[in-house]
Amino acid sequence: QVQLVESGGGSAQPGGSLRLSCAVSGYKRNGNCMGWFRQVPGKEHEGVAAIDGDVTTTYAESVKGRFTISHDNANNTLNLEMNSLKPEDTAMYYCAADLFPCNGLGLSPADFAFWGQGTQVTVSA
Repeated sequence: QVQLVESGGGSAQPGGSLRLSCAVSGYKRNGNCMGWFRQVPGKEHEGVAAIDGDVTTTYAESVKGRFTISHDNANNTLNLEMNSLKPEDTAMYYCAADLFPCNGLGLSPADFAFWGQGTQVTVSA
């Protein structure tokens, strides 16, 4: 049974930082696509960042240069380092895993088979 459990969410001030982690069990990545998505009430999931293979990463334009996605193979953990946070980054953040390499940019929610329950990130002064 595949389980993805996010942690690290919380509150931050604009300009601050947070680090999200996603502990994965029952799934061996083997270089396949994993990603982070976010959702605000009333809107669809938005692709934030994806990682393909060992080093290929893609980012939404809105977070490029501020967020960094990484995968810890030894601990089977997906991470998202978020810096220079903005109020518009406020959302529920989800990690997701696929059984295949990334399709295109890897930022389409429909391509991912497994999802975590999410962790809330709130950025406000």
